[in-house]
Amino acid sequence: MNNENLLLTGLIAQVAVEKSLYSFDLLFDYLVPYDLINTAAAGKRVIVDFGRGHSAKKRQGMILSIREALYEPSKIKRIAAVVDSEPLLSGEMLKLVVWLKENTFCTYFDAVKTVIPAGLGLKLSDEGDSVKTRYKGDVTKILSIAVDFDFSLITLTPKQQAVIEMLEEYESACVKEICIVCGVTSAVISNLLKKGVLEERLNERGYSRALSKDFEVTANLDSLTFSPAQQNVFNGLKELADCGQAKCALLRGITGSGKTSVFIKLIEHTLNKGKTAIMLVPEISLTPQMTEQFKSLFGNKVAIIHSNLSLGQRADEWGRIKNGEAGIIVGTRSAVFAPLKNIGVIIIDEEGEHSYKSDRSPRYHARNVAKQRAFHHNALLLLASATPSIESYHFAKTERYSLFELNERYSKAILPDVYIVDMKTEYENGNRSNFSGILLEELADNLERGEQSLILLNRRGYHTYARCVKCGAAVSCPVCLIPLTYHKKGNSVQCHYCAHNAPMPDVCENCKCRHIYQSGTGTQRVEDEIGEIFPDARILRMDADTTVSKTAFETKFAEFKSGEYDIMVGTQMVAKGLDFENITLVGVLGIDKALYSGDYLGYEKTFSLITQVVGRSGRGSKKGRAYLQTFTPDHYVLNLAAAQDYAEFYGQEAEVRKALIFPPFCDIFLIGFSAVDEKTSEKAAEKFLAILSAELNSAEKKLPYRVLGPTKSGTGRINGKYRHKLIIKCKNSAAFRRIISNALKTAYSGTDFKYTGIYVDINGEIL
Repeated sequence: MNNENLLLTGLIAQVAVEKSLYSFDLLFDYLVPYDLINTAAAGKRVIVDFGRGHSAKKRQGMILSIREALYEPSKIKRIAAVVDSEPLLSGEMLKLVVWLKENTFCTYFDAVKTVIPAGLGLKLSDEGDSVKTRYKGDVTKILSIAVDFDFSLITLTPKQQAVIEMLEEYESACVKEICIVCGVTSAVISNLLKKGVLEERLNERGYSRALSKDFEVTANLDSLTFSPAQQNVFNGLKELADCGQAKCALLRGITGSGKTSVFIKLIEHTLNKGKTAIMLVPEISLTPQMTEQFKSLFGNKVAIIHSNLSLGQRADEWGRIKNGEAGIIVGTRSAVFAPLKNIGVIIIDEEGEHSYKSDRSPRYHARNVAKQRAFHHNALLLLASATPSIESYHFAKTERYSLFELNERYSKAILPDVYIVDMKTEYENGNRSNFSGILLEELADNLERGEQSLILLNRRGYHTYARCVKCGAAVSCPVCLIPLTYHKKGNSVQCHYCAHNAPMPDVCENCKCRHIYQSGTGTQRVEDEIGEIFPDARILRMDADTTVSKTAFETKFAEFKSGEYDIMVGTQMVAKGLDFENITLVGVLGIDKALYSGDYLGYEKTFSLITQVVGRSGRGSKKGRAYLQTFTPDHYVLNLAAAQDYAEFYGQEAEVRKALIFPPFCDIFLIGFSAVDEKTSEKAAEKFLAILSAELNSAEKKLPYRVLGPTKSGTGRINGKYRHKLIIKCKNSAAFRRIISNALKTAYSGTDFKYTGIYVDINGEIL
């Protein structure tokens, strides 16, 4: 009797398998063998054979569903092992995996890795055994990539490259973590340390302990009192939270209006009803201040999630949340995936910040993920900012969201006086300094009165470029072909895209001229200039070069708050969310460049940055003032930001976007292409456009769209690869996403795109 076509009934698991290429990324069917029937379940990881015949290899996968079905024994593989004793992902998280796959054009397993913290990942040995990267015990040393290391000086082995790629993704880890995740020995790490590629530091917190395990309540929630305006907003939000349906609200509150107090009381109300809460902040720099406030009020009910935690800390915090030990999550973008049950409210502070948008696969926006979670839990999603995104305010004005506004500062504090300083006039009067005369006078007055000042310049380094006097050639990055930034420390030039670092050249590489002049201003130079003018001033510089250590933000902000510094100089990391009562003066330098970025989001970002940094002044009992230095003093964005007039800015910006067909009046799909060879990247963009056009023409329903390009992307070459792009204006619908997905599968399955990387980004930057 021939049993080849015999049909049997059994349990079939649909598995997302790692390292599956997008062109054939599916949920693969595997038979659950009899001995694993009581073990296998949706949300658990498994080990499976993947591939045909002798080329099949052991890979890890995630079970997304299990069903009873007929199968042919000769045509189905079996699950080899079940890894987890309990489901790692809930039904809600499995739905999010599918949503990420369909909405960001990633693979199923890329989505799985996104919702699971890196500290819980698996590393398979050659035999297919699994090892969990979850750690117990104390770890004293943490490794990261050396800040100033020049990778052009060495050639990395494959194992060394694996270590570097891991640390580029996770930022830091201990030796044990690196060895398990990368499958290397400690000797590989030792060699990288000897060569200066890696640097190590002592861990000051206890590496594997949950960060928030021992938080204690030290403040009383009853001490938070509301103004009448805050009370009205709270009452309205509480009504939405209690209605039993998913709701979305936008709270636009001017800087210093007391939004955080409303958040805290709303979270308290949520916990009292037996529900949980997520509180998202845009920057790691804001997390310490928010953490201190929340842990003093809620104790160990709080869990912290952000990328500056170690792998072990992230895994332990995730475990506390999953086990129900924490009911309030405070964190950055990735905290939106926290495995909370029974969510009552999700709050996204500074919701217009673009750090909520992931710039690597999956390219999700935390706001959109939060909407999915709010729908699942019938929860309230509260978006909040002094400067909301144009999209969110548009939805609020058209009643898709409920709109609440706070237009007065708390405790009758007054908004700072804002002055626009014309730097053309300063220049004509012989002032070649980075500081206007009036700003220097105000800094001197503040120092005399013992008040603190904040200077914003959104460019780090000393000089922003160096150029040959004779031929005009810039000192450029050999990898990215963009001008290098001069850093005074080490007399070096650095690329702020790929981290290439080299000594400052003595001669021009192009014409061998020995005269190279430096120009442009970064935070290092501003720090030095202030020190020369005010030698007794205590200056704190806050930028990516001074905040490398894990505790830098917390320590330095605490020192500034305690009065150990007079002047803070920083990039945009100091512009938002910080609350120092003794700051009474803000100076904004070099803001013109941001206005002319070439991206449709440029004006929105500039208005937000100015409004927010100006709002750091005068938050206490003392009157604040701010000075905006510019060569375009009549620009309407600067004047509206100076006036803190968001409503007028929104009105003008919305009109422009509607006329030019930009979000929120359409959606934008950016299709990006990258290759080592410029022609390869360019031809890939052209060929993809042909594939996409064929897909659109063959679609059953004709969808409206507009294609721009292909054109070069931004600077043209980053990290050794040339980049091109297509921009598609359309409606982000399931039908249009299917067309894009089909085009991607066609491209990836052919040989024309063998040496080209492709990605899709929706409603992000289009540079």
